[in-house]
Parts: sequence; structure tokens; C-alpha cells
Amino acid sequence: MTVAANHRTAEFDIDPMFLERWSPRAFTGEAMPYDVLMSLFDAARWAPSAFNGQPWRFVYAHKGTADWDKLLDVLIPFNQTWAKNASVLIYVVSDRFRRKEGAEPMPVRSHSFDTGAAWAYLALQASRMGWAAHGMAGFDLAKAYETLGVSEAEYCVEAAIVVGRPADAATLDEPYRSREHPSPRNPVASFAFEGRFKT
Repeated sequence: MTVAANHRTAEFDIDPMFLERWSPRAFTGEAMPYDVLMSLFDAARWAPSAFNGQPWRFVYAHKGTADWDKLLDVLIPFNQTWAKNASVLIYVVSDRFRRKEGAEPMPVRSHSFDTGAAWAYLALQASRMGWAAHGMAGFDLAKAYETLGVSEAEYCVEAAIVVGRPADAATLDEPYRSREHPSPRNPVASFAFEGRFKT
């Protein structure tokens, strides 16, 4: 059975929500209700993690606040140009340690992997509610640690995310406008190998 949505076609039978989710850069800038944002975080909290450690942390700001300006300034200029029109800016942080009351913190090798799962849940929830989330690696890492007040020895600033209502691509300048469409993906056979890794 072929599944198609959002000008994309899956190779196998999957839920269309995976095709419908994408990362636009054009946003309306409208305010995001508190309960809507909290539902994204609530979806993220149900992601799987090693020993149920839940290493993800989110630092966020709503557009139009002093915190927004500080967090926006951490992004590289290329991303600031379009991200400024989103509704909420979020930084994703992972805890490098498993923390248990009465015990010494233990390093957790999968902290980034687990936090990536939480981000995916957040992005899918946003899409299902008519909003869109766009993840970014383009930010000043040293400035992120300082601005967020995060200890690099204990935590890892993984990514930045903007969330907003999608807008028409015509609201963007180039080079962003021509890129404003869902991207394709590599075929499954290029990354899923039976028995042994292939290059």
C-alpha cells in the first residue's frame, strides 16, 4: 500500500502523520496559547528513555518578551532572519547524567539519543495541532550555555526549535522562499542493513 501526503510518498505502509510533518520557515508570528505549548511538552515527556531517565530539558520564550530577544540572539544570523517570525523559541538540553536521590550521578551514554526522541514527539504533536516546529543546529554554542545558564559539564545544549503557525512562502525573502517545501528522504535501503553495517 502506497501512502502519500504533503507531496511526499512513503515506500511502505506508514501513518500519514510522518509525511505531513515538515519544517517550514514561514510563520505568522501569532501568539501561541500557553496550553498549546504545554501540550507539546506533555507529548515530549512520553518519549522512551534509558532507565526512564527522561534527560530532556526545554528552555523557552514567547515572541515579544525580553527572554525571546535573548534567546533569538543566540541563533546564527541566517536563522534569526526567519525564526524571528515564529511564536515560541525553544532550546533543547539533555542531562548527561542519571540522577537518583541518595546516589552519585551516573553518566548516561544515551542522553542525546533519548532527548532526540522527545524532540520528535514534540514536533509530531505540533503538526497534529496545526502548528509547525523547525529544529536548528545553527546557533552559537558557547553563547547558548551562557545565556541559558547551563553547565556544559553536566548538560548538553542539543538544538534550538521554533514553533509557530505556518504562513505562505511568499512572506519569506530569498534564499528562504525557494526552499519552503517539504523535503524528500533517502530510501530505506540506504540506511537499514540486515546483519552488518554497509557504507
